[in-house]
Amino acid sequence: MNKKTLTPRFLFIIAVIAFAALYRMLPHLPNFTPVAAMALFSGAMINKKGYAFIIPLVAMILSDLVIGLHSTIWAVYLSFAITVGLGLLISKKQNIVNIALGSVASSVIFFLLTNFAVWTSGMVGYTLNFAGLVSCYVAAIPFFRNEFLGTMVFNTVFFGSLYFAQKKFTVLAKA
Repeated sequence: MNKKTLTPRFLFIIAVIAFAALYRMLPHLPNFTPVAAMALFSGAMINKKGYAFIIPLVAMILSDLVIGLHSTIWAVYLSFAITVGLGLLISKKQNIVNIALGSVASSVIFFLLTNFAVWTSGMVGYTLNFAGLVSCYVAAIPFFRNEFLGTMVFNTVFFGSLYFAQKKFTVLAKA
């Protein structure tokens, strides 16, 4: 990383990602976390693709080492990486509609992947057939609601905070 990379804007984005990682360690409703928002924000705001994946990934790993690891974490990280990719897609045309669509898509992807992982793990006792998969998804709907609301709220806070901060402090505006 060089001085051109360490701009006030970049440091602001890093601070938002650090906040998101720290928030995960505070008491909260189940799945009401900024994980997907952190990934979408990172992909949309960090210009260098490698950094867009690595920086929030390191934040996730560090917070997961505190929170704890589990056997289906691969699905969380896969959905996280896909969401960073969604952020990269909207980075060129950021507007409320694209951010909202990215938020919805990231929540659906997280729901589908993580609950598929739970179902295939056999940890919860769902039968490994279509009926078991459907039962797993139905049982997870309350968690989806919280994850969806968390993603929407945190994306509003993250994208909104940068939007308003750069209006007040022009040094944060995109170069």
